[in-house]
Formats: sequence, structure tokens, C-alpha cells
Amino acid sequence: MFDRARGVATLAGRVIIGVIFVFHGWMKVADMGLARTAQMFEDVGIPLAGIAGPGVAVLELVGGTALILGAALPLFATLLAMDMLGAIVFVHGPHGLSSENGGYEYVLALAGACLLIAFSGGGALAVDGLWRRGTLLGGRSREETTAHRSPRL
Repeated sequence: MFDRARGVATLAGRVIIGVIFVFHGWMKVADMGLARTAQMFEDVGIPLAGIAGPGVAVLELVGGTALILGAALPLFATLLAMDMLGAIVFVHGPHGLSSENGGYEYVLALAGACLLIAFSGGGALAVDGLWRRGTLLGGRSREETTAHRSPRL
């Protein structure tokens, strides 16, 4: 019973966190635009803002989608946690912990959630888990599928 509940809770958590990142990435791409995002990054002193701004926007869109799908979680969730640590260092850190004062409370919670997701296995319906179990391959394991391939010449 607890295993099923754990899987569903992990699914809910990664979808919720993924939606938050997709939302923020979409704001940077569609609402602000990449040029304005890069300018905002430069204004707060982020190095290589012309690369970092669009890079973070794309990471949040693609990484958030990956969290929702449960795909490549160790990679994307870790990168998103690092993104949030950058937000703490460059933007929110000087304002203290409280989010009421622009502090890092919220982004720290997102970073922590990403680290939990990164190494959780993804829970129910995660692409990573389905791939490991072979469900995405018609019920055969990856090893069985690989063993039946003819060698490439």
C-alpha cells in the first residue's frame, strides 16, 4: 500500500514542480522574450547573461517538461536544482530567507524538491521507470531487445 502511495505522491510532486518550471520558462520565452530575459540577467550581475538567460529559459521549459513526463530525471532535476542555486546566489541570497522580502525561501524549496525528484525513480508513470521495466518496449526488457538485434556491419 505504501509503495503505491509513494509512487503516486512522487508523480504528483514531480508534475507540480514541473508545471512551475514550465510556467517560469514560458514567461522568460514568450512573455518577456529572450532578449529581455538576457537583459534582466545582466542587470542582476549574472555572468554571460546573453547565454545564461536564454539557456535558463530553455532549461526551465525542457526540464520542467521532463519532470512532468518523468524523463531523464537525474539529469534535468539536478540541472534545475543548480538553476535554483544560481537564483539564490545572484538574486535572492542578499534578501535573506523570507520570501516576503524577496529572499530565497521559495527557490530553496524548489531546489530541494528537484534533488528529491532527481534520485527518486520518478514514481508512477515516469518514463524513466517505464523504460527500466521495459514497458516502453512492448513488455520486453532492454536486455532482451538488445540481445535480439542483428549486429551492425
